[in-house]
Amino acid sequence: MLSYLTGKLTYKTPTEIVIDVNGVGYSLHISLTTYEQLSSANAQVKVFTYLHVREDALQLFGFASESEREMFKFLISVSGIGPKIAQGMLSGMTADELKSAIQTGDIAALTSLQGVGRKTAERLILELRDKIGKAEIELPSFTATSPQIKTRNDALNALISLGYNRNTAENAIREVLKENKDLPVEELIRQALRHTSK
Repeated sequence: MLSYLTGKLTYKTPTEIVIDVNGVGYSLHISLTTYEQLSSANAQVKVFTYLHVREDALQLFGFASESEREMFKFLISVSGIGPKIAQGMLSGMTADELKSAIQTGDIAALTSLQGVGRKTAERLILELRDKIGKAEIELPSFTATSPQIKTRNDALNALISLGYNRNTAENAIREVLKENKDLPVEELIRQALRHTSK
């Protein structure tokens, strides 16, 4: 199994990258979190990988950190969560924020993610709380609180309903939150709209 790839980043979008490793181009699906951590195109990068095998396809997923890959593996081990949903969840929250939400039983934060209903959130908490507690996925010095996660996801849903695609909306929201993490949802949407028009 491929554990990681080191090579030149030749193509980069918020959901997919291509890495040239000694003349072979590897296409990898990525989350928005990984996208933000990767260098610009043509830089040398190291990306951790997970190969998902289906009857009709082989899908290679890439991660900027081992902790994100481990969280991805935890997520897809839960019934009803496939790689695409897991990728979307890791775009809506970082691995550390997901760990915090699962360990604290924060159903509101989990259900704010696209593709996660209440039953799925309850299953995540039930199946992963103990497993994640034993795993070496370190929490950062700052962990987003439940209201902050809800505010971010409310703003994301609002931007999407206004006609912006998900990647554009997520990028704008993250840019705003870099400057101020405690904005009310209305102000977050207002400032994010300014970023989307740049």
